[in-house]
Amino acid sequence: MRKRVASRALRCQAGSMTEARILPLQGIHNFRDYGAYTGLDGRKVRAGLLWRSAQHGEATDDDLAAVDRLGLATIIDLRGTSERTANPCRRSPGFCAEVLHSPGETAGLALHLEAAEGALTREQAFAAMMRLYEGIAFRENFTPMLRTYFAALLRGPQPSLVHCVAGKDRTGFAVALAQHVLGVERDVIIADYVLTNQAGNIERRIAQGAEAIRGKYGDIDDETIRTLMGVEEDYIVTALDRAETAHGSLDAYLEAVLGVDAEAREQLRAHYLES
Repeated sequence: MRKRVASRALRCQAGSMTEARILPLQGIHNFRDYGAYTGLDGRKVRAGLLWRSAQHGEATDDDLAAVDRLGLATIIDLRGTSERTANPCRRSPGFCAEVLHSPGETAGLALHLEAAEGALTREQAFAAMMRLYEGIAFRENFTPMLRTYFAALLRGPQPSLVHCVAGKDRTGFAVALAQHVLGVERDVIIADYVLTNQAGNIERRIAQGAEAIRGKYGDIDDETIRTLMGVEEDYIVTALDRAETAHGSLDAYLEAVLGVDAEAREQLRAHYLES
């Protein structure tokens, strides 16, 4: 039932997803605007300021030109040092955004690659992803980057981009928290998260991921890899539920773990909600 409600809410709010929300690029997957939804008190989240994507190591020159046209002031790279070293982002000659990142690791591996260890079936992969999402809100090597992300958003209403490796797990959780602060309804948050399966050029990523996963863990079937490379509603629902259960509410989690208190939440709404 949740999936049907969420899908209807997304269709009503997002309009034409491909044209209005997703930036179709060749070498950067899952590049899209996570604003433009209805937020607190019926006010719209401002469009064109809040962007998310996968990593940029395979960006084409045309991709870089399209990114430049967004006028990004800040990029929050949720990847750790080893991930950035292995896949450095391409930048255009005129690139001038500030890039914020962790001085250490934010995950031992990208979460979908971490979950691949020992996952020989679709059921095992799903269970592994669920275990990761049960703890994502509290990962000691990741919560500092979540604090950095919100600190960047608090600087003001300027275009920013948040990304990790695939732009779906760490990025998906971060975006869900920001959308919550801005008053986006939970079903719409979930539907926007699941949009990764349409916006993320998933077939190409599955092909790429299959090579990496099989090279590290052996012969894993396509359906298992699809479970690891895509997203499911249960993942993000579990992550948000665990944060709420631990602290009584998502707002209490934001304040206690990430330092996003009531004043900060009001400031974010002032920055990113239309008057």
